[in-house]
Amino acid sequence: MYYESKTGMSDAELREALAKSLEGKKVDHVLILPPDYTRMYSGAGKITEIYYDLLKDKSEIDIMPALGTHEPMTKEECEAFFGKAVPFEKILVHNWKKDVVKLGEVPCEFVSEVSDGLVTDKIDVEVNYRIMDKKYDLIISAGQVVPHEVVGMANYSKNIFVGCGGSSMINSSHMLGAFYGMERIMGKDFSPVRKVFDYAEENFLCEVPLMYVLTVTTNKGDDTFIHGLYIGRKRELFEMAVKNSQDTNLNRMDKPLKKVVVNLDPREFKSTWLGNKAVYRTRMAIADGGELIILAPAVKKFGEDDENDRLIRKYGYVGRERVLELVKENDDLKKNLSVAAHLIHGSSDGRFSITYCTKEIGKEEIEGVNFKYIPYDEIVKKYDPATLTDGFHTIDGEEIFYISNPALGLWTL
Repeated sequence: MYYESKTGMSDAELREALAKSLEGKKVDHVLILPPDYTRMYSGAGKITEIYYDLLKDKSEIDIMPALGTHEPMTKEECEAFFGKAVPFEKILVHNWKKDVVKLGEVPCEFVSEVSDGLVTDKIDVEVNYRIMDKKYDLIISAGQVVPHEVVGMANYSKNIFVGCGGSSMINSSHMLGAFYGMERIMGKDFSPVRKVFDYAEENFLCEVPLMYVLTVTTNKGDDTFIHGLYIGRKRELFEMAVKNSQDTNLNRMDKPLKKVVVNLDPREFKSTWLGNKAVYRTRMAIADGGELIILAPAVKKFGEDDENDRLIRKYGYVGRERVLELVKENDDLKKNLSVAAHLIHGSSDGRFSITYCTKEIGKEEIEGVNFKYIPYDEIVKKYDPATLTDGFHTIDGEEIFYISNPALGLWTL
């Protein structure tokens, strides 16, 4: 089942489609797996709200945001994302370190084959234990298909194996993507990481009553427009969503960008772990010797948890080759490969400069992880997100390219 719209689906069309997706299904116990608040423009918050309203009088419903390594959502974030009609007590927290069960392994021979021999270790397949609980008649995995730095195109089975996965799969998949190279992955299907997820789903989730609800979206301000809705289990639906997202969310530039200014919405981005989307999604469009300025008023830390934060502060964004050396030399980084991958992703490898403009974290800390620093209150006198619009501007005789939210696209030549 799929729906596509150039202008975006209306709320009535969305509700009708979601109601139709439930027809003929047993729904005594339902588990909904939406993304968290860091995917606020995915449309999945509204989808969760509608499903809850459709099911609340006939089903026992649990809602578990696919946090991955992110912090649990606050009550205020849940209300903003899912609506006040969804009770906060229905929200379960996924703990990626404690709440997982191992289903099996992706063999080392397969990993080596899909990575051109760059990675030769097996990968453990772990998911939250609730996903394997046979009491659930239906598990709804909702989320946005959009270019992504680790897997190529986000969502589909990534929502299960990373969003609701364990440390081994999260670490291994992120490092696999980093070894293979972001530029070879972003905006594409059938990346090495996606092939690992496909293997894991085909071999270990066959008996799980999963239904994917995939969106392709854009936004204007706080308004989200759903241009594609794909509901079902078959991979062909994901491939249709990929094609739509490539047409909708890929921004192909005619020339390398010398100066890019990216705004990080303070409601969504509170760490460089998330905020470095500004780096990932623009790096393929920025000129050698160019400059990336990141407006980050709410960024107050580096990692989403204390250990990841400590490791980022310890090693910094020092480039691919140096990070690979550090992994070999340091057990703490070797045991946290998702951090190592993040450090690779967040560096420009010296090709362009990266400047973080913050209020909550200071110059010494920012420069300590190998970024440049300008105070936020100083930079917004020149680049004010309240007045800038997406695209090219000339400011003080200099051309810049402004992006209001890096999470919703990929900019490339």
